[in-house]
Amino acid sequence: MLIGELADAAGVSAQTVRLYERKGLLPDADRGANGYRVYDDSMLVRLRFIRVAQEAGLTLAEIRSIIEIRDDGTAPCAHVGSLIDTKLTDVRARIRHLAALQAELERLLGRSQALDPADCADDDICHILATAK
Repeated sequence: MLIGELADAAGVSAQTVRLYERKGLLPDADRGANGYRVYDDSMLVRLRFIRVAQEAGLTLAEIRSIIEIRDDGTAPCAHVGSLIDTKLTDVRARIRHLAALQAELERLLGRSQALDPADCADDDICHILATAK
């Protein structure tokens, strides 16, 4: 299939296919007599894998590492498990950070609703934040 057909079937743009080729996620395509890139069904499988991996939060570099392991003939399961474990740890840390930020914003919002703008001193930029800590 041609690049447009492959891109449509995978739900990506032709530019994305070219980017993945440049990043080493897809091998260079064979060229037809007319010079057009020609792809087989294995590239569609690979593109779909890349999309699923991205949805799981993996970077293109991480996805490339998985593909390289598979292309070397080894099942990448342990590597993928390690990547997912690391991603999950990062997500949990971000959730904790966001929960702390939410609590601080709620506290500041309550403070903003309780303070009178007339009480703001001339040397304060904003008295809601000036004494927030």
